[in-house]
Amino acid sequence: MINEIHSDANSRMDKSLASLENDFSKIRAGRAHPSLLEQVTVEYYGTMVPLSQVSNITAEDARTLKVSPWEKDMVGPIEKAILTSDLGLNPNTQGLVMRIPLPPLTEDRRRELVRVVRDEAENARVAIRNIRRDAISDFRELLKEKEISEDESRKAEDNIQKITDQHIASIDKSLADKENSLLEI
Repeated sequence: MINEIHSDANSRMDKSLASLENDFSKIRAGRAHPSLLEQVTVEYYGTMVPLSQVSNITAEDARTLKVSPWEKDMVGPIEKAILTSDLGLNPNTQGLVMRIPLPPLTEDRRRELVRVVRDEAENARVAIRNIRRDAISDFRELLKEKEISEDESRKAEDNIQKITDQHIASIDKSLADKENSLLEI
């Protein structure tokens, strides 16, 4: 029973960490990467679909993304979707191909992105702590029902704390790496 709670908490913490890494990958650090346009959705025959499902997105060079729609009719809606997104990008359309130059990050924008990254990391820490709290309450419930002894409960809580500390350290390392990549010019 204790091992099941530990493994469940560990897997949930791993998922929180993976979610944080995914969120970090969407925050650009000055290099063009197709994942920057992942959250952009475009209307396609009445439904909203991700941009990657109606076009090919590639990094042409370090500062330019290239979007090639699969259908000629999609050029206008894709351009409109990119312009209305909160990314601050202006696509240059040349026939069926859109080139999206990424403006260099200003110092203010870099600091703003660092604040966003720190907020994301804090949200991940809170999620990890909530998972720890849930696991500890499960252990205390087992103790209350006399399914485990006090020693087993205390040892299980210590183990959950060690797992939590490991995941928090991973979050801190990811945060430091992302901050460094954002602040380097």
